[in-house]
Amino acid sequence: MTQTPDSPAGPGRLAETYAEVEDALLSRWPETRLDPTLDRIEAFMELLGDPQRTYPSIHLTGTNGKTSTARMIETIIGALGLRVGRFTSPHLESMTERISLDGEPMSEEAFVRAFNDVAPYTHLVDDEYDHPLSFFEAVVGMAYAAFADAPVDAAVVEVGMGGTWDATNVIDAKVAVLTPIAVDHAKYLGETPAAIALEKVGIIKPGATVVTAVQTEEVMALIVERCAEVGATLVREGEDFGVTSRVPAVGGQVIGLQGLRGSYEDVFVPLYGAHQAQNAALALAAVEAFVGGDDALDAEVVLAAFAEVTSPGRLEIIRRSPTIVLDAAHNPHGAAATVAALEDSFTFSPLIGVLAVMSDKDYEGLLAEFEPALAHVVCTQNSSDRSMPASELAEVARGIFGQDRVSETTSLADAIDQAAALAEAGGVFGEAIGSGGVLVTGSVVTVGEARAMLRSRREHS
Repeated sequence: MTQTPDSPAGPGRLAETYAEVEDALLSRWPETRLDPTLDRIEAFMELLGDPQRTYPSIHLTGTNGKTSTARMIETIIGALGLRVGRFTSPHLESMTERISLDGEPMSEEAFVRAFNDVAPYTHLVDDEYDHPLSFFEAVVGMAYAAFADAPVDAAVVEVGMGGTWDATNVIDAKVAVLTPIAVDHAKYLGETPAAIALEKVGIIKPGATVVTAVQTEEVMALIVERCAEVGATLVREGEDFGVTSRVPAVGGQVIGLQGLRGSYEDVFVPLYGAHQAQNAALALAAVEAFVGGDDALDAEVVLAAFAEVTSPGRLEIIRRSPTIVLDAAHNPHGAAATVAALEDSFTFSPLIGVLAVMSDKDYEGLLAEFEPALAHVVCTQNSSDRSMPASELAEVARGIFGQDRVSETTSLADAIDQAAALAEAGGVFGEAIGSGGVLVTGSVVTVGEARAMLRSRREHS
C-alpha cells in the first residue's frame, strides 16, 4: 500500500507507532456522536471487500452484560477448538482491547498493522460523504478486516450503542443475543425500555436464532414482533434455557445451567452476582445455537471454559488491605445488579464508594441504587470531557446520602486514597477495623483509569 500525503494523524496516512494510530483515530468523530445511517460503514466495508461476510458471527445488544456475555461466548467457542475474534467497546485501558483474537487483545504492533490495512481507504469514504468516518466506524472496519485476515471461524461482536444504526450492524449474524434491556443512553436511544428495544431489535436478521434474556412484557412483545417479521427463531431465558441453581463460592459462584440441548451441573464461574449467572446462561445458549446440531456440548469442555472466564472491571478485586473492587456500572439497572452481587458475595463493613459519572447519564438513579450499600461516598471525576464535575455530583449525592456521608475531590487518585483510609478506619462507622472495602464505580472510563493507576502502583510497590 502506498502512503498518502496527509499528516500523520490525517485520513489515509499509514502509521508507524501505536501513538500515531491513537492520534489518527481520536481525531475522528467521537463514538458518542451518532448519525443514524449505515451508508459510510457500508461503503467502507465494500472498499475493503466486505470482510464481515467471510465468517459467521454472533451479535450482542442490550443495556448491561454485553461485554461479560461476549467474553463467555468467546471462551466457550475457543474451548471447542474454533478460532474466534471478539469486538467489544468501550475499552478499559487501551484501544487494543476492542479487537481480540483467540481470547487475547491485539498487541500494539498488530493494532498498527490492522489500522494500516484499512487506512488507505478511509479518506475515500471521507471524501464521498458530508461527514467523515467516525472513530467507531474506523475501528469496526479494522476489526472486521482483521477477523477475515486471521481468519476466524466465528466473530463475537458487541454493539457500540443501540442496534439498527450501530456501525457493527453491517454483519448478518447467525445468532443475535439480547441481554436485559433497560434505559441507558436515553439522549440517543429513547426514554423508555420499549423505545430503546425498538432500536436494539434491529440486529435481528432473517433466519437468525435470537437468544434473549428475561425482558419486560413490552420489550418482549417487540422482540417477538421483529422475529416474526424477519423469520427468526426465538429462544427465551426461563422457557428454553436458564439458570437452574446458584450458590456463591470463594472467588465466584457455582451454578447449574439448562441449555438448549443439555444440562450442565456444578459449573464454576469466577465472577460474582446473579447477573453473571444469567450472562452465563445466555452465553451457553448462544454457543449451542451457533454450533447447531442436536447434541449437547461436551460437559467437560463447557465446565473448563467457564472456569477460565474473566471480565475486567466487573466486580473485579484489584487490591487487598483494604479490598478495592472495580465495577463499571453506569446506569441504575447496572447499579442494582452490582448492589445485589455485593450483598450476595461480600461482607464489607463499611463499604466506601468512589464515584465518577458521565454528565449525560442518570446519575441520580445511579446514586439512589447505591445509597443503601455505601456507608460513605467520595465523589470525583474522570478525564473525559463528558465527566460530571465532582462538585456537581457531590451536590446531588448530598441530597440522597445526606451531608455527612459525602466527600468530594477532583482527583480520582485522591478519592481512592480517601476511600481506602475510611474503609480501614472501620471504627468511624462503628465497624470492626479491617473489615471495610472500597467500590470504584460509575463509568467504564472511571474504572479503566482506576485500574491502570492501581495496577501501576502495585507493580512499583
